[in-house]
Amino acid sequence: MGGQEATGVETAAAAAEGDQQTRVFDLPEACVAHVLALTSPRDACRAAAVSPCFRDAAGSDTVWARFLPPDYPAILQLHQAPAPRHLLSRPGTKAASVPVASSPPATKKEAYLGLTDVAVLVDGGGMAVWLARGSGAKCVALSARRLSLPWEDGEFSWRWMPHHLSRFEDVAQLVSCTCLDIYGRLPSAALTPATAYAAYLVFDTADGHRGLSFPDQESTVSVGGRAASRHAVCLRPNDDEASRFIGAGGTNSGGVRGPTLRRDGWWEVEMGRLHTGDDAVDGEEVAVSFEVLGWHPKRGLVVEGVEFRPL
Repeated sequence: MGGQEATGVETAAAAAEGDQQTRVFDLPEACVAHVLALTSPRDACRAAAVSPCFRDAAGSDTVWARFLPPDYPAILQLHQAPAPRHLLSRPGTKAASVPVASSPPATKKEAYLGLTDVAVLVDGGGMAVWLARGSGAKCVALSARRLSLPWEDGEFSWRWMPHHLSRFEDVAQLVSCTCLDIYGRLPSAALTPATAYAAYLVFDTADGHRGLSFPDQESTVSVGGRAASRHAVCLRPNDDEASRFIGAGGTNSGGVRGPTLRRDGWWEVEMGRLHTGDDAVDGEEVAVSFEVLGWHPKRGLVVEGVEFRPL
């Protein structure tokens, strides 16, 4: 009997001790919010399903203020201004203009989600900015007007025209040239620090395009003048045309990066990758280039711009 009583006392003591232990669900909402702010937007949304406490913390301004970039108030002002804004494409949809926001976002989470759904045009309409939904890193698109295009034949090399799929006022269509090289520059401070990025040439081709179908094409990406990556690419792979040029001294297509059709109707090819530093460096730039090697005739390339998106 005495042993049973001792066992009962020990069990009661252990239960009392367990009741005195702090469980994660007992933590104040502010503590939970501080922890979630150290994760990612995707993780914060998943944590909201754990408990009511986590749900409230995951939706707090403390968490979502951490995910917004430092210059988000300026972007939000453009978001609410009567300036061109374009809804980012989702599966089965096209990019489209959207009306001006009727009122400022009520919470930081609402502000964040608004900037992931809409690309805001800045720099006089020459650049589009939005946030990657999963990470909050800034995405930037340079329009064709912000790129350096070859003008060996003056105004007859390129034709500027509007395009119903473009976020920008106009795009550049190659009329005719023999030397095709495209360059773009962006201050590294315009991107999110300590983040891996890929650069993409966003393009299309017109009927009757020529000189874009064999793999003597090269793209480069560099940061601060230091080459980060160099790749062989091909905008319009075509075995028949490639075989003719390979026979004439061209290269084979092994390891060549090809294009991908996007949901918004444009094509893109990855130009290369880079990693931004932990701190912005004054005057440091990210430079990208695309070049078709050889002096053969080229025409029909439609350039919308260059995008920088986090990996």
